[in-house]
Amino acid sequence: MIQLKRAYEAASRTDGRRFLVERLWPRGVRKTALPLDAWMKDAAPSTALRKWFGHDPARWPEFRRRYAAELAAHPSVWQPILEAARHGTVTLVYSAHDTEHNNAAALQQFLEDARDAAPEKPPRTSRRPKPRHHA
Repeated sequence: MIQLKRAYEAASRTDGRRFLVERLWPRGVRKTALPLDAWMKDAAPSTALRKWFGHDPARWPEFRRRYAAELAAHPSVWQPILEAARHGTVTLVYSAHDTEHNNAAALQQFLEDARDAAPEKPPRTSRRPKPRHHA
């Protein structure tokens, strides 16, 4: 499961692995006060895209399209999050005031679409031949 939580909300046991998905550290939050498994700066939108969006809900559909294109061009920045989500709960931590129109919400949708499009990897099996028993 991939869920969202603002950086200003308290962490909980149900958060699972917590990833900050912002290029900038959340304003007013001490680094020691924000429990995280990783700060995934490169999974955040580019500075140019973030500034263009400016948290304007009217730009949301185009922002999502452009951000998805950035993510698709750099799968190594989001694949660790998706891999963690395959093994348990993941929380994308963000700092925006708008809980619906923010990069974490767009990333959540992108990751869920990527997960649904790619089947889970089958478990590895040994290639060693089985021993034969002679009668």
